[in-house]
Amino acid sequence: MSAHEINFDGLVGPTHNYAGLSHGNVASMSHRGLVSNPREAALQGLAKMRFLADLGLPQAVLPPHERPALWVLRAAGFTGNDAAVLAATAKHAPQLLVACSSASNMWVANAATFTPSRDAADGRAHFTPANLVAKFHRSIEPPQTARTLRAIFRDERRFVVHDPLPAQTAFSDEGAANHTRLAPNHGAPGLHLFVHGHRGFRGNGASARARAVAPEKFASRQSRAAFEAIARCHLVNDKCVLHAQQNPAAIDAGVFHNDVISVGHENVFLHHEQAFVRTPAVIAELRRRYRTLTGDEIVALKVPARAVPLRDAVKSYLFNSQIVTLTPGRMALIAPLDCRENRRVHAFVSELIGRSDMPLREAHYFDLRQSMRNGGGPACLRLRVVLTDEELAAIAPGVRFTPELHEHLVAWVKQHYRERLALRDLADPALLEESRRALDELTQLLGLGNLYPFQLAGA
Repeated sequence: MSAHEINFDGLVGPTHNYAGLSHGNVASMSHRGLVSNPREAALQGLAKMRFLADLGLPQAVLPPHERPALWVLRAAGFTGNDAAVLAATAKHAPQLLVACSSASNMWVANAATFTPSRDAADGRAHFTPANLVAKFHRSIEPPQTARTLRAIFRDERRFVVHDPLPAQTAFSDEGAANHTRLAPNHGAPGLHLFVHGHRGFRGNGASARARAVAPEKFASRQSRAAFEAIARCHLVNDKCVLHAQQNPAAIDAGVFHNDVISVGHENVFLHHEQAFVRTPAVIAELRRRYRTLTGDEIVALKVPARAVPLRDAVKSYLFNSQIVTLTPGRMALIAPLDCRENRRVHAFVSELIGRSDMPLREAHYFDLRQSMRNGGGPACLRLRVVLTDEELAAIAPGVRFTPELHEHLVAWVKQHYRERLALRDLADPALLEESRRALDELTQLLGLGNLYPFQLAGA
């Protein structure tokens, strides 16, 4: 079966700011209070999209969410017109206003978990929007994520967009940031690696030793119970599923999602040796399951701690790079500029791509500092979706990335986005109006119709 991997990149929203909301995300915490540049952030993301599209890789966009989230502020008891709600929240609950203004939805690796039709028993492609209950500012995203996905993947004969899992800790779900699909090619059957930090329910098959393994500094975010439920809902055969637990020491070092410590693409799996609880056993089982499913061997590339310590892995976001296929057998690493500036990481990458026996042969570095300061690298900014030719033809056509769309989006950003945004600006009613005008124009540009609460209220 012929299929293609399409990177759906999230457009950075007009309220991009540095509020330091994500405890456990070292970059987010360390840059709290800085003045951001939403325009630069959005243009940096678009530059990455354009580069990948110019390489011949299918690319699409996901629109940002409406922020500030006035409906949440009203649900919290603030009344009056929009300006009055913003003013009262800024005075009496400033942290609530900050949380409801976050542009964190730009990191669409957390938007959902995806299963291609090749791996689902009903032959349809499945999405489950992540409930993101671990962080309040992200927990308000799922309703909009579901609306957006249903507007793009609207053909119910080919696509299923499930409701998010129950918004409870036992089903804590952070989406594709903790999920990797490995296959000889995108059209072949795939092995799904689901990585969790905690089990979700006490005693569901775990030994006492396994249940006792937990981080001490930062809380884990993803539950195994959530991924078990998603695999069932997506009708994935148990033989195609492997669960692994994050290393608590890595979580405490700032590895809040698995895509900060490992990345996989087709038959390649790049991982840090401290990624999992009992990493050698996980890799051995991954090899065995993959061989049984596909008849082929996986290329498991271990990054030793002596070459790249956890601290450097987190600081550089090496594993939050994208791996893409340029031609059969030749892959490239799409990495943040921070990887080139880190001596240990750059040395390791240079050695890796210099090996003639390895499929990774190129490295390209991108300036994504506006996103990186909040803890999101190249892989955070995209949701990978594998589609057949027929499925690709069935999506909303306006979201497919083209040179013309890139030109329109650059002009749109330059027209609507501010160059400076401080936290105090989030209470400015003009920012809300600017954002709504921008999003209203964007939905027309992408052909998605009424998508946002302010549009639906006036429909």
